[in-house]
Amino acid sequence: MFTGIVEELGTVAAIDRGTDSAVLRITGPLVVSDAVHGASIAVNGVCLTVTEHDDSSFAVDVMAESLRRSSLGALCPGDRVNLERAMPADGRFGGHVVQGHVDGTAVIVSRTPGDRWETLELTLPPKLAAYVVEKGSITVDGVSLTIATVTDAGLDDRSNHRFSVSLIPTTLALTTLGRKGVGDSVNLEVDVIAKYVERLLTRGRVCDASTLEEVS
Repeated sequence: MFTGIVEELGTVAAIDRGTDSAVLRITGPLVVSDAVHGASIAVNGVCLTVTEHDDSSFAVDVMAESLRRSSLGALCPGDRVNLERAMPADGRFGGHVVQGHVDGTAVIVSRTPGDRWETLELTLPPKLAAYVVEKGSITVDGVSLTIATVTDAGLDDRSNHRFSVSLIPTTLALTTLGRKGVGDSVNLEVDVIAKYVERLLTRGRVCDASTLEEVS
């Protein structure tokens, strides 16, 4: 599990593309400082498993499902990526519950600068719109953010859903979101709690005393 607090900006050193998979080699001295084989590292919000590492870089396998749902397939050598190690059991919860399981991608529609901050407006895939609420949490390229506004286009024009987030100076300086431009794609992970609530309600399986089995 992660919290959406990026620890380091890494660099894609090499990509070995297969038919429906890829192997990424990423430079990130901080996140590999205590890495072991099998460790989890989020790369632009995608939880990946370390298969090999040295003092400054690590390799990960990216399977077809991850390539299909995320923007990792568009990476090129030299691209910067957000990196976060899995949170230890005694770690601080700086962001929100992030699984590293990307739900889809969005496109940056606009960047509006403020005094020392910026507002990003992004497209909102229709299938994710129900989980995105004003002042709720969302993960954008692995960064835990608070949703500032949601524009619901209505049932007649679902392709034009939008949401916005505000980026503080630290986020602009220390993550890829400070470098992304209009038209760039980013990974989204919505609040997993919202997905579980929807599943329980739509399946009619709201738990009560009569549905619990006695455990002896």
